Amino acid sequence: MAEPKENPFLDDPEAEEEEFDLDAAMDEDPEDSAKSGRAAMEAVIAERDEMRDRLMRALAEAENVRKRAARDRSEAEQYGGSKLARDLLPVYDNLRRALDAAGDANDGVVEGIKLTLKELLKVFNKHGITMVAPEIGDRFDPQHHEAMFEAPLPDTKAGDIIQVAAEGFLLHDRLLRPAQVGVSSTPAG
Repeated sequence: MAEPKENPFLDDPEAEEEEFDLDAAMDEDPEDSAKSGRAAMEAVIAERDEMRDRLMRALAEAENVRKRAARDRSEAEQYGGSKLARDLLPVYDNLRRALDAAGDANDGVVEGIKLTLKELLKVFNKHGITMVAPEIGDRFDPQHHEAMFEAPLPDTKAGDIIQVAAEGFLLHDRLLRPAQVGVSSTPAG
């Protein structure tokens, strides 16, 4: 069984004992005592108010962190696959080029390419990827289109799309790739 530790202050011969001075306490002015009591109370109230303020700030910060984490989690769920989606866009482009090169051929290979392209678009839609497919004659929109070239073309207005080189894609509401288009530069006249 362990021995109890000794209190070093009890055994210290040089330690002075502090005695309560009753005479000095009786000589205190009651008004001074009330003032010091009020000052002590005000100090306690000020400390309480400071602690309440610190607590409220800490609670607000914790709530902000919780909201930020929920928003980040939601964005990660919604946009986390954007890198993979961008990497799949060239696959779409190559399948589209293969169909364009095949022309009107109606053999099994072309049918397989069409089915593969259809399946890829179905997967895109399932994951919130939508196509930005402008038509010739639409107005150029810098939010969704990238001008690859400008050329004057009769019977068009400046800013009209005159050629679509590649479709663009959105992931939910974020642009993955703008549609690549040619734009008319016909001067107003």
